[in-house]
Amino acid sequence: MTTRPRRLRPRRAAVLSLHTSPLEQPGTGDAGGMNVYVAQTARRMAELGTEVEIFTRATSSDVPPTAQLVPGVTVRHVVAGPFEGLDKNDLPAQLCTFAAGVLRAEARNAPGHFDVVHSHYWLSGQVGWLARERWGVPLVHTVHTLAKVKNAALASGDTPEPRVRVVGEEQVVDDADRIVANTDLEARHLVELYGADPDTIATVPPGVDLDVFTPGDAREARAKLGLPQDAHVLAFVGRIQPLKAPDVLLRATGELLRRRPELRDRLVVPVVGGPSGTGLEHPESLHELARSLGIDDVVRFLPPRSGADLTAVYRAADAVVVPSHNESFGLVALEAQACGTPVVAARVGGLAVAVDHDTSGLLVDGHDPGRWADALQRIVLDPDLRSRLARGTTTHAEPFSWQRTTEALLDTYAQATAAFHARFATEEATA
Repeated sequence: MTTRPRRLRPRRAAVLSLHTSPLEQPGTGDAGGMNVYVAQTARRMAELGTEVEIFTRATSSDVPPTAQLVPGVTVRHVVAGPFEGLDKNDLPAQLCTFAAGVLRAEARNAPGHFDVVHSHYWLSGQVGWLARERWGVPLVHTVHTLAKVKNAALASGDTPEPRVRVVGEEQVVDDADRIVANTDLEARHLVELYGADPDTIATVPPGVDLDVFTPGDAREARAKLGLPQDAHVLAFVGRIQPLKAPDVLLRATGELLRRRPELRDRLVVPVVGGPSGTGLEHPESLHELARSLGIDDVVRFLPPRSGADLTAVYRAADAVVVPSHNESFGLVALEAQACGTPVVAARVGGLAVAVDHDTSGLLVDGHDPGRWADALQRIVLDPDLRSRLARGTTTHAEPFSWQRTTEALLDTYAQATAAFHARFATEEATA
């Protein structure tokens, strides 16, 4: 990969992550892949010489005003609205307060403190838009997910993204100096659905921590989790909400056991995560579904985890199942493959990039439980297929490193800076 000369990299970047903090545990509430993305890229930017200040909304009176993630990365907790009881749909009302806190923090420093502002998700983009104008620096925006794409692929009973989000995304896409897309498909969506200028889009795939997520001893991992050594383990990792479709895995499991009842004594389905989004409205619904399907003896609900504890889940599984209705990319799929575990995933969004069909996993069209049961049956009953897919996992995951992602982001910052100053030079010349 070609990188820009070091002199073009920013000295200091403001990163806006309004609705979720990189310090929170992914897998519950609003914490997920975006938290991992922000934390991992900030760490590596600091290692490469760019200081990072991350602004996020304070959700507890116990959090300090500032915290150090690692040397060179500061997390600033901005008080904006009540600490608790707000979800993402309530946060547009707090944008002005959050923006004031961000601008106030920057104003304590000498002019030119930040060289670039990078916003994550549309809420942060609204604040980034204002910071861009006040600070005279370029705005880089990462969408993470798009409302128009999500609304076109809603799970049954899920709530559409509100109009205010659609309009907010349109505004940020129109004003950002660079928009970061995770995949070429997402870049096309930005152009076709939001009218984005293709010249402003940088496609930068997310990464995986290849030092943490590595192949290991499956027997040791199963012992750590208390799983039988001879079990067929099909794991789900992620937030419990309709968008992530853990219910598809449970319904497919019920169908698989109807077809092959002899598997019941050996099949284990760990569901690792906590309620999130519209899943918070009925936090026990997945447990109730498992009971109604008669598979509550097979399903094991486990709390969210990270690091070595999460790696153990991936290593213990015969396959990790990602049946989401929409994924901008799908970090869980990459993490599992980096651990040497095949993935069975929905052929949606970025999962078609994150998983190499029939090489590192299987992609399933649609969300029909019978079709998913077909795929899971192949994984469970065909050890040769499992072995072949497992051999392709690490080879597929290896190019997706956070180091590569961070280098590409720094290159994007340099491009945004050049475009920003060229634009204003042209405006001044024609004034």
